[in-house]
Amino acid sequence: MKRVVVDPVTRIEGHLRVEITVDESNGKISDALSTGTAWRGIEVVSKNRDPRDVWAFIGRICGVCTSTHSLASLRAVEDALQITIPKNANFIRNIMDGSQTVHDHTVHFYHLHALDWVSPIEALSADPEKTAKLQVETLKKYNVTGLSRRNQTLDSESFSKEFPPATPQYFAAIQAKIQKIVDSGQTGIFSANYWDHENYKILSPEAHLMAVSHYLNVLDRQSEIVIPQVVFGGKNPHPHYIVGGMPCSISMNDMNAPINTMRLAAVDKSINLSQNIINYYYLPDILTIGKAFIDAGITDGGGLSKVRVMGYGEAPDETYSGTSNGDYNKQCLVRSNGVVEDFAKGVENAKFYNLEGEDFMNPEIIQEAVDHAWYKYPEGSSELHPSDGVTEAAYDAGTEWVNLDETKKYSWIKSPTWYGKPVEVGPLAKYMIVYTKVKQGHITEPTWAEQLIVEQIETVSSLLGLKPEEWMPSTVGRTACRALDAQLGSSLERYFYDALVNNINAGDTSVANTEKWDPTTWPEECKGVGIHEAPRGALGHWVNITKGEVSNYQAVVPTTWNAMPRLANGEQGAYELCMIDTHIAAPDKPLEVVRGLHSFDPCLACATHLYKKDGSKITSREV
Repeated sequence: MKRVVVDPVTRIEGHLRVEITVDESNGKISDALSTGTAWRGIEVVSKNRDPRDVWAFIGRICGVCTSTHSLASLRAVEDALQITIPKNANFIRNIMDGSQTVHDHTVHFYHLHALDWVSPIEALSADPEKTAKLQVETLKKYNVTGLSRRNQTLDSESFSKEFPPATPQYFAAIQAKIQKIVDSGQTGIFSANYWDHENYKILSPEAHLMAVSHYLNVLDRQSEIVIPQVVFGGKNPHPHYIVGGMPCSISMNDMNAPINTMRLAAVDKSINLSQNIINYYYLPDILTIGKAFIDAGITDGGGLSKVRVMGYGEAPDETYSGTSNGDYNKQCLVRSNGVVEDFAKGVENAKFYNLEGEDFMNPEIIQEAVDHAWYKYPEGSSELHPSDGVTEAAYDAGTEWVNLDETKKYSWIKSPTWYGKPVEVGPLAKYMIVYTKVKQGHITEPTWAEQLIVEQIETVSSLLGLKPEEWMPSTVGRTACRALDAQLGSSLERYFYDALVNNINAGDTSVANTEKWDPTTWPEECKGVGIHEAPRGALGHWVNITKGEVSNYQAVVPTTWNAMPRLANGEQGAYELCMIDTHIAAPDKPLEVVRGLHSFDPCLACATHLYKKDGSKITSREV
C-alpha cells in the first residue's frame, strides 16, 4: 500500500487537499480523503445586515461564479418578503445566468481541466496538415449545432460564424508557439503536470495540437461571453442586482439609458458568439476526447453518481410568487428538482424522489452535519437544517497535517445530507434527473429545454455507442454533461433574450417591483430560501429576517455537497468516492485522481472565507 498526498490541488478555485491509499499491485485506491483547508465565515459577514444589501456581500463568496450566489440570495430574501419580480427582470436574470453558465463551463474545461486530457508536449510531434484535416473531419463527425438552434423567435446572427481555423499554416504557427514556450524552460500556463503519463498517449498528436489551439482561441475570446453580465449588471465580476428585480432601466429611444437598442445588440452578439464557441469548439473537442478515452476502456470515476444525485431546478419561464411555496419549481423550464438513486442500473431501474417547495424548509430532509468538520453546534445537536444553522469554528490546533485522521475532524467543509444521506450534485446530476423524470413519465409534458436534454443525451449515447447509464456516471460523463449544460445555457440565453425583446416591443419596460422596498412593509419575523441550479450544481441560500435585519444566514453550496467529509456512520461524499472509484496507473503521478476531481470543477472558495471587522491579520498556517 502507498499513501499519496496532493496538496494543494491546483487549477481550481480555492484550497483543496486530498490523500489516497493505493494498492500498487493492482492500481486500486482503497481509501481517500478530501479536505477544505480554510475556514468559511461568509454567514458571519451577513449577520445583522440589511436584507436589501446582503446579496452584494454573499456574491463575493466566489470570484468565478460571479452572480450565482447573488441570485440565490435575492431569491431567498424575496421568498421571505413575498416579493414577485417583473417579467423583464426574470428574463434578464435568466439571460445573465445563461451567460454565467456558458462562461463558467467553457473556462473550466479549456483552462482548468483540458490539460488533464491534452498535452502541449504531445502536440509538438503532430503533423499540421493532418491536424487541419482532423479539424474538418471533427466538425463533420460531431456536428451538434442543430441541438441548440431551437425555440427561437428571432434570428439575429448577421455576422459570419467564426469557425475554428483549419489550415496547415495555422496549426504550424501554433506548434511553433508551443515549441518556443517549451524551449524557454518556463512553460507558464502549461507547467506543473505529469506530461510523461501514459494516458496522454490515448489521443493522437494531431488531436492534442487541435485542442491546444482551441485552448488559446478560447482564452482570447472568453471575456466576450460575459457581456450580458456587464450590460444588465453594470460590470463583471459581481454584477449589480436589486431586491425586487433589476437596477437597469429600459428605453429604446434614449441612447444613454442602461438598456437600449445598442446595448441589446451587444448582448445579442455575445449570445451568438457563445453558441458558436460551444458548437464548433467545446462540444466537438469533448466528444473527440471522450470517445478516445471510452474506447480505451477508461470509464471510471463515477463514484457517488452511480448511487445518488440531486438537483434543484432552474430557468423559471414566468415570474413566480416564491420558492418555499413551490411556485418557483412549477415555473422552471428545467425541472431537475429531485433525487435519483441507482442510475447506473439503467434509467428504467432508477428511483426518483421529488424535492420542491416546503421540502427545502423541512429539517428532516436537508441537514448539515459537523462530525468531521472543524465546527461546533450547540450542545445536543449533531445535524442542523440550514435555517437553524450555526457557523462557529472549532479547529483543533494540534491537527497533524502530515497525515490527517479521518476518525476525527479533518475539514473546514460541513457535510450536507438529504434524509441523512450524501448526494452528488452538478450538471451530471441535473442531466440524470431530467432524463429519468422524462423517461419514467414523472414529466408528462417536457418543456423544450427538457426535450433538448433528452436529445443531447441520446445523441451522445449514439456517438459513443453506449447506453446513458454506461457513460454518464464516470469522469468522462461528468465532463461531457458539463459541455452539454453549456449548450443548454446558451440556448436558454437565446430563448430569454428573444422573450425580453418581444416583451419590450409589446410596451413593457418595467424591471423592478419596489412595493415592499420600505422595511415598514415587512413582517416582524420571516424566513426564506433561494435555490438555483448553479454551474457546479444545487445551490441553496437560507435567510432569517428579524426586525428588518438578517438574523441568520446559511449557504449550502455545490462544492459543500460534493467535497463533504464523511458522515458519522462512515459514508463518504462525491470527491472521496470518485477517487476510490478510479484506477491509478502510477501512484507518484496521480493524474487520474486530479482529472476526476477537476471534473467537478471544485470551487473551495465558496466554502472558505474569513473576515475580521478591523481588517487586521488573524492567523496564518503553512500546510
